Amino acid sequence: MSSEPATSGTGSVPGSSSTSIGIAIMLLAMFMFTLNDVMGKWLVATYSVGQVLLIRSAAAMLVLLPFLWRDGLKPLIVVERPGMQVLRVLLSSAEVYCFYFAVITLPLADVMTYWLAAPIYVAAMSPFLLGERVGWRRWVAIMVGFVGVVVALEPSAASLTAPALVSIAGSFCFAFMMLSGRALRGTPGRTLVFWQIVGAGLFGIVTAPFGWVTPNAFDLSLLALLGVVAMLAHVCVNRALKLADASVVAPFQYTLLFWAVIFGFIVFGDVPRPAMLVGAAIIVAAGLFILARERATGR
Repeated sequence: MSSEPATSGTGSVPGSSSTSIGIAIMLLAMFMFTLNDVMGKWLVATYSVGQVLLIRSAAAMLVLLPFLWRDGLKPLIVVERPGMQVLRVLLSSAEVYCFYFAVITLPLADVMTYWLAAPIYVAAMSPFLLGERVGWRRWVAIMVGFVGVVVALEPSAASLTAPALVSIAGSFCFAFMMLSGRALRGTPGRTLVFWQIVGAGLFGIVTAPFGWVTPNAFDLSLLALLGVVAMLAHVCVNRALKLADASVVAPFQYTLLFWAVIFGFIVFGDVPRPAMLVGAAIIVAAGLFILARERATGR
């Protein structure tokens, strides 16, 4: 997946007007992320996942480098907790690889549903990995969220396919990446994004030669556009967090699912499964409750 949900941070510009603008920008970012994922799903039908990652990362780096050069390269090299930084890069690379692998055969809305369960996994693991306190209400919401995942997955010999299992594994990688991000609060966002792009690019370099298909000019532009759109969406998320509190804009990340259903039907003819819709509703409800509790406790 292309976006790390906005589950932390504080707004810096007070006022209802700035909050409304922040919400609008967050909605735009989620729309852009979905467009990015739709293009990715369409492209991996022809090109290998490694090839998509390589070209996407190269384009994103070209967009990012002027800003990094302006701000100086020292923050990219001198980082806190290097071991944790490497782990986060590995997790982010595995997460995006799993996402693209899964959408080759699964409907976009199904894959998005599994990824949107990641904040629930984060809440479940944070007491053990970060020492955060989770009250009984959130534990109930976590268990309800897991039920939603099971409902959406519809466990059976027919449904437990490799792409479905890869989706679950990828969503856990995404959750661990979010946890590592919480542990690296002191690292500038541009540093995290830089090494995340580098990791995906290296992953692409290693795997792209296997099944390489030379793209035509149009497809090459779309592959490059993946990285550019993702970068712009990240910029929008960061801007939204400066205009409004994260606890206000974070719930709007779930509009990803709405757009995934719409675009999945229009572009790929995917008709949502009833079990997926029910499971997604349970996951979203549990996630919103967890966000509400975190806001209430000031976390």
